[in-house]
Amino acid sequence: MIVERTKHYSYKAGELAKGCKLCIRGEKLVLFVTGLCTSRCDFCPVSDKKLYKDVTYANERPIENLNQVLNEAKICKAKGAGITGGDPLIKLDRTTEYIKTLKKKFGNKFHIHLYAPLKLVNKKSLLRLYESGLDEIRFHPDLNKKDEWSKIGLAKNFEWDVGVEIPAIPGREEQTKKLIDYIKGKVDFLNINELEVADNAVWRNKKSIKCKDKVSYAIKGSDELAKKLLKYAASKGMRTHYCTCKLKDAVQLARRIKRRASNAKHKFDVLTKEGMLIRGALYPPELVPGFGYHEKLNQLRIGEKKKILNKLRTIQKRIIKEEKIPEDMIIVDENKPRLITSRTLIKRIKNKELVRAIVTEYPTFDALEIEVELI
Repeated sequence: MIVERTKHYSYKAGELAKGCKLCIRGEKLVLFVTGLCTSRCDFCPVSDKKLYKDVTYANERPIENLNQVLNEAKICKAKGAGITGGDPLIKLDRTTEYIKTLKKKFGNKFHIHLYAPLKLVNKKSLLRLYESGLDEIRFHPDLNKKDEWSKIGLAKNFEWDVGVEIPAIPGREEQTKKLIDYIKGKVDFLNINELEVADNAVWRNKKSIKCKDKVSYAIKGSDELAKKLLKYAASKGMRTHYCTCKLKDAVQLARRIKRRASNAKHKFDVLTKEGMLIRGALYPPELVPGFGYHEKLNQLRIGEKKKILNKLRTIQKRIIKEEKIPEDMIIVDENKPRLITSRTLIKRIKNKELVRAIVTEYPTFDALEIEVELI
């Protein structure tokens, strides 16, 4: 098989898996089912707020019910979902319920793929996933647990696409080649990911890890190894895709954010070509963006948050009346307790109880700030 460079900063041998094609276009909902996991990988990419915790997220949105998942899929105009964790098989009932619900709401063309370690893979769990409507399954084999590798073959008893997805870990070339030799003929495709540092307890314990340059989180040596492994797999006739960190950040994430932006924006927001939102904001003095801001938001108690929101609603009504502003031009943001409006109106609003700012932020549920200009 011939190795080719794609126009998305990645490399391939053969055709990409359908899940990958949709991901690259930014058309996949990222559904994090649980942080609970059967593995303790020393390269885990999961953040501390999710790592080994039973929490669910749809993209950046914390999830408490099925309707929130459907709503996030609708807002980001998803044409499919990638189910991940942790290990989604630990919460198999939850996982299959999500798959069935998404298929029922958006139809069979809504493509769903799932990532799973091999620990809980068996005929019964695979059958439940298949019957729920899963289109594609990707296994994360442990290079040190060859006794589990045979479970990969069980997936070929069902009519779906089967793949293996692994990071290129410097120093483990021979082990990875043995895995590639083993899965030849047993899977439809192989995905190799460039390894990158994550902000979690797993990576903070590593002392000798180096990034490839000052502006990247990619691990030094991973890119070179991934290209070697790609050529090796291609020589075996395997459909293989090497997914770089640049593809994930500059293409996949960027496109997903742009798709969400058009539905997430309010009529007063300015949408940049990068998909960011520029808006005016009025913050309670105790919750102004700055050092420790997100920690304060996370630590807000329900009663305390409710009290702040009630005060904001009172101020909102007063501003609407005094400034003669249409109701839909200044609204209460219940996720991040504040008032939001246009960057033009914020300059004329005078209120001594709140702090004014012009903000540029992501159009995601958490509305991560890029720039905050206090005025």
